[in-house]
Amino acid sequence: MRQAWLGFLLVVGMGVWGCSGERRSTAVGARAAAVVAAIGEPASVLPPLATETVGRDIGDLIYERLADLRPGMSPIDSSAYRPRLAARWERLDSVSWRFHLAPTARWADGRSVTSEDVRFSFDAFSDSLIDAPARPYLAGRVRIVTEDPATFRVKFAEPSPEQLYDATYHVRVIPEHIWGPVPREGWAGDTALSKLVGSGPYRVAAWRRGRFLRLEARRSEAVGIGQVVWRFAPDPDAALNLLLGHEADLMELVGPAARDPRPAADTAFRLTRYPSAAYGFLGFKVAASDGRPHPVLGSRTTRRGLSMAVDRSALARSAFGPEAVAPPGPMSRLLWIWSDSIRTLAFDTARAGAELARAGWRLGADGLRRRQDSVLRFDVLVPSSSSTRRELAGALQAMWRTVGAKVSVTTVDFPVFQQRLREGKFDSYIGAWLDEPSPRGLADQWTRAGWRGLNYGHYANPSFDALFSQAAATADPEAARRLYRRAMDVLNADAPAIFLYTPTNTAAVSRRLEGVEIDPYSWLSGLPRWRAR
Repeated sequence: MRQAWLGFLLVVGMGVWGCSGERRSTAVGARAAAVVAAIGEPASVLPPLATETVGRDIGDLIYERLADLRPGMSPIDSSAYRPRLAARWERLDSVSWRFHLAPTARWADGRSVTSEDVRFSFDAFSDSLIDAPARPYLAGRVRIVTEDPATFRVKFAEPSPEQLYDATYHVRVIPEHIWGPVPREGWAGDTALSKLVGSGPYRVAAWRRGRFLRLEARRSEAVGIGQVVWRFAPDPDAALNLLLGHEADLMELVGPAARDPRPAADTAFRLTRYPSAAYGFLGFKVAASDGRPHPVLGSRTTRRGLSMAVDRSALARSAFGPEAVAPPGPMSRLLWIWSDSIRTLAFDTARAGAELARAGWRLGADGLRRRQDSVLRFDVLVPSSSSTRRELAGALQAMWRTVGAKVSVTTVDFPVFQQRLREGKFDSYIGAWLDEPSPRGLADQWTRAGWRGLNYGHYANPSFDALFSQAAATADPEAARRLYRRAMDVLNADAPAIFLYTPTNTAAVSRRLEGVEIDPYSWLSGLPRWRAR
């Protein structure tokens, strides 16, 4: 889940660069300069290697996709894509598309972007040595066949409604003439700025490790912000201090006013709200890796009773403010299959008690439920790095106490948290995921095929899997939407998890910045169209 707190810094004179000896002007020609304050420094901004959100944010201003999917649109809707590096494309048959590069596509060193660059980029993203996050969607599934320097075919191993999505969304194109001669095992350790050459609106002008990275607009690009600098802050408080000290013009996440009212009270800023791509949940351990059910949570009826005892809406608002909501399944509001008509288990403590009794858990005089000699007890695993998850665990603990469940909370460091999930050493856990535009990734989290992936609780229901597979293979967006929603109905009825929240992000934006539109999937991607007074 994205944890970055980012900001633009407006500085006069020496400003933020006094400590490094580098002066910063507030304009490049007639165009304004801005600085972004980010928590943490990315290991790389080269797209196949960029795993941190800050690295992807920077990379999205340097490198380009073949086409962009409009936010909130279905990836199986061919009209939802707008040209980027590719000027146009057409379907050839059930497994092939032909793309035509824009004649104006140029690398920052002046050379033309070619179809060979596209082939090289897809190969790099598919390489197990690089191990890019998108590799599972590309390796052995997508192949580029060049026809001439500006034309190429994208060939798929099998028919799929999401071919155009796979051809455009995952890969940012990188230059073959720069990275082709470099052995791939050396890519991660190569820090030469001369190799960070992209086709996007900005180029890397400087990167002082541990301090800052500076982008400058390419002369050929008509942009409103001519220079962008990222300062790498060590923690959220440091970034917030930049904002409140009026060194920062914009922060991506300032949180609900109830947690810190200072950004909202400062008249130099306006607050901009936009839906988050994240959703959070409590996942139950349904079964062990060998299929044996969990002694307590392996019971569908028990999980349903525990789910009905949770006021999800109240938890979402208490954790993330009044605009946060409890999702109707494993999704954020950005996912195109979202619908309030998806059936969920309603909060009802009386029904929760009845369901637990039906599972054999009898309420004793001490307020605890027992089945034979066993107390209804289990543990919730949370990472120590997330105060929000710790708070949610405490609130869940209190809610379950009212229906007779004795619940403990275990807090561990994040690497230990991840290890215990992989090894199945938990009863339940509080997790969070970032959506992508396609719901296809949910298969790795909630289907039987995901047992070796992200389905840590080992939930499995053949009906859910069948509906999900049918939806993923359906080319008509409305028909696919109906199937996905039916699959969510099955999932929610089984209660393998309690879907707790999807937040609304709040950015603090300086009133000098105009035309600010935020794409929740890549919040700075619209920056070339922004203006500054």
